[in-house]
Amino acid sequence: MRTAAIDLGGTTLKLGVVEDGVLVARTELPLAPSFHLDQVATAVRAQLGGASVDAVGIAVPGIVDAAGSRLVAAHGKYAGLHQVNLSEWSLDEFGRLARVENDARAALVGEVTDGIAAGARDVVLLTLGTGIGTASMIGGRLVRGRHGHAGILNGHVTVAYDGRRCPCGNIGCAETFASTWALRQAVGRGELVPGADLAERLHAHGSIGIRDIVETRHEPASAAALERFYGVWAAVLVTQCHAFDPEVVVVTGGVMRSADVILPELSRRVHDRLWSSSFRPPLVTPTDPATSVLRGVAALASTLDNEGHP
Repeated sequence: MRTAAIDLGGTTLKLGVVEDGVLVARTELPLAPSFHLDQVATAVRAQLGGASVDAVGIAVPGIVDAAGSRLVAAHGKYAGLHQVNLSEWSLDEFGRLARVENDARAALVGEVTDGIAAGARDVVLLTLGTGIGTASMIGGRLVRGRHGHAGILNGHVTVAYDGRRCPCGNIGCAETFASTWALRQAVGRGELVPGADLAERLHAHGSIGIRDIVETRHEPASAAALERFYGVWAAVLVTQCHAFDPEVVVVTGGVMRSADVILPELSRRVHDRLWSSSFRPPLVTPTDPATSVLRGVAALASTLDNEGHP
């Protein structure tokens, strides 16, 4: 079975070809703010090299409708795709209806199917990057809720009732304190004055990310920012663990290339804060986090029947 996997990320388009459960090809391309679905179709065809597909999976960074066919909402992203039937678009372009899924849920499925959490049935995922993404699984089934919002909005749990308003509409969200976009805003507002090493990175690249904070934690400003990030991330994970009682916690995202620094400290804080009788789940990081979403959305797409129903 050959599946085309499409991951519409915050700044990049990731494409994969999965054959009989194995990712055999992968491409990553920058996404311009003015991108169009025609560009996606062209890139997928180039990756396939003329081959046909048996299934198509599309991951998006937002809320997906109950039918798994379209993006309902993604604050600040892909406004042109809201309510576009991506499943029908796939049928027109590739002859197959697509399975559309939230990217954090897809990443969780990828790690449960053949990744770091393989075989687990009660799992939560935290992905750290431009924002804070989450997903949950109970009894081997993804948590969705009546309207598709359940389990994926823990990055918007309130950590400061009198904090700044988040683009999502809430006040004091975790994302407003401990995400890449929040970090860059803090620098822009002068709330974070970089030390010499961090300032050099900022000058060289025009912006900084969470990994830059981790790698310059010997400087007081970076150490203070990282301390705040740890506190917020731990709060999100404690909330997830209290809500879903997982057997394992998957922590992923580009920043986890520094997992040797982050994971032990985050584990210590989460285990220290959990309810006294709560199970202390291990915190683990995927061995290949860049492909989690592609592998997961391909696995989900492979379950569709000929009418596009899971």
